[in-house]
Amino acid sequence: AGERLCRAEEATAGSGTYTRHGFICSSLAGCLEKRSEDSGLPVVSVVRDATSQLLPDVGAVVTCKVCSINSRFAKVHILYVGSTPLKSTFRGTIRREDIRATEKDKVEVYKSFRPGDIVLAKVISLGDAQSNYLLSTAENELGVVVARSEAGVQMVPISWCEMQCPRTHTKDFRKVARVQPQFLQT
Repeated sequence: AGERLCRAEEATAGSGTYTRHGFICSSLAGCLEKRSEDSGLPVVSVVRDATSQLLPDVGAVVTCKVCSINSRFAKVHILYVGSTPLKSTFRGTIRREDIRATEKDKVEVYKSFRPGDIVLAKVISLGDAQSNYLLSTAENELGVVVARSEAGVQMVPISWCEMQCPRTHTKDFRKVARVQPQFLQT
């Protein structure tokens, strides 16, 4: 972005470009495209790959991985928007009050998520100055979908708030998602 593409008298500025000090410059990262026009001067544009433009939007269901937790929130990396994998991860935050729809004051983050858990969440805000997306798991369909036990085995949900290790039969608290068929992937 900001790279000089050519002199302004050589072409017309198209989408993804701007003119400054007699030069056409790129306003975004992408591929340079030159199209000939009937009027004479070619049009210079910068075009992004369509899949790279996918961003989590308010209301979107995202799949994320828990990175860290504390008493007030869980930090996550957003990996998918719907069923589309992202080329780069985005950071998100699930605040304590956004974990469950009921009894929000009694929620404990460490009884809902653990680092490494894969979680389905909904984007509720585009976030703060650190560019973190604010996420919620307050619906029954949202929450932990994949968790590993201390033994390294994938745990099985046994209720809306517990998962169990099939090897050691140890139970751990989680905010378990009641997964809908459209979110299941192989």
